[in-house]
Amino acid sequence: MSDVEVAAAAARAAAAVLTGLREEGRLTGRDLGDAGDAAAHAAISEVLAERRPGDVVFSEEAVDDRRRLTAERVWIVDPLDGTREYGEAPRPDWAVHVALWADGDLAAAAVALPALGAVLVTDPAPTVPAPAGGRPRIAVSRSRPPAVATTAAAALDAELVPMGSAGWKVTAVVRGKADAYVHAGGMYQWDSAAPVAVAWAAGLTAVRLDGSPLVYNGPDAWLPDLLVCRPELADRLLAAVRAGSQPPP
Repeated sequence: MSDVEVAAAAARAAAAVLTGLREEGRLTGRDLGDAGDAAAHAAISEVLAERRPGDVVFSEEAVDDRRRLTAERVWIVDPLDGTREYGEAPRPDWAVHVALWADGDLAAAAVALPALGAVLVTDPAPTVPAPAGGRPRIAVSRSRPPAVATTAAAALDAELVPMGSAGWKVTAVVRGKADAYVHAGGMYQWDSAAPVAVAWAAGLTAVRLDGSPLVYNGPDAWLPDLLVCRPELADRLLAAVRAGSQPPP
């Protein structure tokens, strides 16, 4: 199996476990989310242990294995992105992330969207639909939309669209359901590695809010901010964010 096929197999295994657990109806809310996190991590770990036993796994649901800092191949995994949304059945906006970092960059990835029965991968890359027309749509956190997104929306006369998990928001841009995703306030590397890899493969722009490159498998798991958008919007969005972050005269 190729690395992309392994990523997809792991994502599908977690998606199947998560869907089954939710459909059982025994658990709800936080209990369901906690059970889902553990079950999805186990499902992904089993696939990676079988198919890529020599690789290091960097997962939200495991102790940080610092061997990853000198390893050539590291799987960056979020077994259940959007635990809160998953616990609020029948919300669809949650995902499974499986990405491979190799030789200094994201090399392969899969994002499962179980509510849609879909798995987006880096190869073959998804085709981003043409713009829908009308006002641009900026995906933002439904629980903590950043002020910088409001600034960007005002500059572009855009509409803010609240959504759940980071993976769902990034893939909303990939699927043409949004034109951009603006995030500030921080996240972890596993929250965005796989969806960003898919976005890059699809030809979208994905950078820090200051325009600098996104770096994965760094010593600090924290990633301060993120912009994913259609390439034609990147300069305007980055300029708006930059202007909004300047102190008043």
